[in-house]
Amino acid sequence: LQYGIVLDAGSSHTAMFIYKWPADKENNTGVVSEHGMCDVEGPGISSYSSNPPAAGTSLEHCLNQALRDVPKEKHVGTPLYLGATAGMRLLNIADPQASDAVLRAVAATVKTYPFDFRGAKILSGEEEGVFGWVTANYLLENFIKRGWLGEWIQPQKKTLGAMDFGGASTQITFETRDTIENPRNEVILKLYGQAYKVYTHSFLCYGRDQVLKRLLSKLLQAASYQETASHPCWPMGYNKSLLLSSIYDSPCTEKERPSLALDTTITLVGTGNGNLCTLYVSELFDFTNCSFSHCSFDGVFQPKVSGNFIAFSAFFYTVDFIQTVMGRPVHLPSDLKDAAETICAASWSELLQKAPTMEKRLPDYCAVSTFVYLLTTKGYNFNNQSFPNIAFQKKAGETSIGWALGYMLNLTNMIPAEKPSSHKSMLYNYWVILILLFVVTTLTSLVTAICVLRHSKSSVI
Repeated sequence: LQYGIVLDAGSSHTAMFIYKWPADKENNTGVVSEHGMCDVEGPGISSYSSNPPAAGTSLEHCLNQALRDVPKEKHVGTPLYLGATAGMRLLNIADPQASDAVLRAVAATVKTYPFDFRGAKILSGEEEGVFGWVTANYLLENFIKRGWLGEWIQPQKKTLGAMDFGGASTQITFETRDTIENPRNEVILKLYGQAYKVYTHSFLCYGRDQVLKRLLSKLLQAASYQETASHPCWPMGYNKSLLLSSIYDSPCTEKERPSLALDTTITLVGTGNGNLCTLYVSELFDFTNCSFSHCSFDGVFQPKVSGNFIAFSAFFYTVDFIQTVMGRPVHLPSDLKDAAETICAASWSELLQKAPTMEKRLPDYCAVSTFVYLLTTKGYNFNNQSFPNIAFQKKAGETSIGWALGYMLNLTNMIPAEKPSSHKSMLYNYWVILILLFVVTTLTSLVTAICVLRHSKSSVI
């Protein structure tokens, strides 16, 4: 076996994925699988901007696990990549020097390990979207797969669209035959000899954590930054005091930053008002301006969604909460809307009773469920016909869906642009010959056995 490691440095946390595949892989698909994973304790690396060395130190626990999970004799030949996403994109906007310092610090730590470190990079939003799409379709064998006789098969099935919802950004990526009116949203991929025209867009500041900050900013603005303000998306019975600095520490909210001192404390009191919550969450989008024939929101071109989709990351966690904790099915947009309303109407004590171990994230499920409903229906324009085509999943088989695997496959050239080489068909021919030999041998043995049986019977007579 061979191994590869990817550190997914997200905005809210870092995860390490270890992949494995047969050494004689020969560009086959559906063979690379997840060998192990590790969640780094603490926040994402972008939060260490004032103390970059701590960003590197935070990775050590998981890197030590990689030393154990990858056989020692394979350490030196195992490629290791670190890809940072929207949290570091935001830091790079706010303070490029701090961003560089954090990347240098994590690289310095990783270099002390025996793996083949191939660099730390901040991915663009489009790269994040496209690599997530590649991962999902690779794992589900939509590009190519190996038949049971060892031959190459290019399935005649369509690719899946991919929807990612992280801490600081959200991405939508899907294959389309429509004209992509904005060239910035078009990616042409050539995989296994086939060209794919893919639409992709990444919305910075529309990840879960940044949406919640932007929502808080809107609520404080509406309350004129009074000492106490109501929060319609928080449940009745829940309140919390926040420093203004915890809301306005991001490029996503800095335009709304008040003239008040950032060490000012404001107390927010939950009122559990679903309708008012929807009103404020909808203000995070701009559904009015569009200079193209179709837009999702904020003036961004998007062709009509088509085919099946897979929605992962916080999409999965939100819908999983609705289904498992709230006991509500999610098949249609109305199901999602009704579930959000039910969560918003529940009191803090009722929610705690349902999910006592989820106290930290529990107050925000009303706002996040409402946001997912508005994003998928009003934003991406999924309707009663197309919404049921979304599968909310965390994994495909035993492997996590996200950009990390697609990123590694790309950088290690594991998915060739050209069609698979013909020597695989020789293997197929060998299989055919072996099966024919087996059939002939079996028939010969059967005929011989019948003849012997008949001869022994005639001898007895």
